[in-house]
Amino acid sequence: MTILFVLLALVLLVLLGLAWFTHRTAGRIEAFLPPKGRFVDVPGARLHVRESGSGPAVLLIHGLGGQGAHFDYGVADYLARNHRVVVVDRPGSGHSTRDAATPADVSSQAASLAALIDRLGLERPTVAGHSLGGAIALTLALEHPGKVGALALIAPLTHLQDAAPEVFKALAIESPWLRKLFAWTLATPGSIAGGKKVLAAVFAPESAPRDFPVKGGGMLSLRPRQFLASSADMQALPGHMPRVQARYRELSVPTGVLYGREDAILDWQQNGQALADKVAGARLQLVDGGHMLPVTQPQLVAEFVEQCARTAAPAHIAS
Repeated sequence: MTILFVLLALVLLVLLGLAWFTHRTAGRIEAFLPPKGRFVDVPGARLHVRESGSGPAVLLIHGLGGQGAHFDYGVADYLARNHRVVVVDRPGSGHSTRDAATPADVSSQAASLAALIDRLGLERPTVAGHSLGGAIALTLALEHPGKVGALALIAPLTHLQDAAPEVFKALAIESPWLRKLFAWTLATPGSIAGGKKVLAAVFAPESAPRDFPVKGGGMLSLRPRQFLASSADMQALPGHMPRVQARYRELSVPTGVLYGREDAILDWQQNGQALADKVAGARLQLVDGGHMLPVTQPQLVAEFVEQCARTAAPAHIAS
């Protein structure tokens, strides 16, 4: 009994030490990478947004586990020459927060972005979504059709996958209490230890820039609240994506899809080609590259978004 008590005490001390390290690390990261934009309150969330430029609006939506800084490698600056560019941290990601009672599904996130479009007076922007941001952009166009002028989808998730990519397996912990325990103990030190391996997998076959943890906001993903938000995002997909997929033939806005042939996270045929086959007039563009095109090939991505913006429905036309 004494030995068992000592072992339990040691485990508790280790867990407390890990929780202290996680809390301390998260505080340091947020102090080092403070918000650069402003906050806009919408139902269910407080969104961190950054704006630049003027002209027809473009809304940029990042993917799973990311933040708006993924567009800081040139996409936002290039587009701001001719457009009003709004970069948003999705609910729960980056510096945005999501109310505890608000679901993480794509429909709820699309509703938050529809409210943001209204609050900012964007008038049917071109909506550019990367990865999971692509699924949310599609949901926004389907469920709030009057809010979107065109879709520019970059390596989008468009169809539910049988299993999550290996690099995201930790986000699949089903038990809420175990997920929270993991987030506040092992997730941060584990991510620090395996960070290079994770980035290599996500960017493959291209390489992550050395400044991605800072310039690309990668360090923000080390915080427990972002781990929990990303886990909720991913686990909400099976309950909503099938309904979204079933409606793709209803899309009436101009739609462009950009995919890297060597994407190691999402297959271009299962997501890019499969969507293009269902959406009338959709244009699929394939390039040499991987999943993180906004970071690795920003000029190409910006030109693609701008081409899609030229096809956008006029602001005064409602679907």
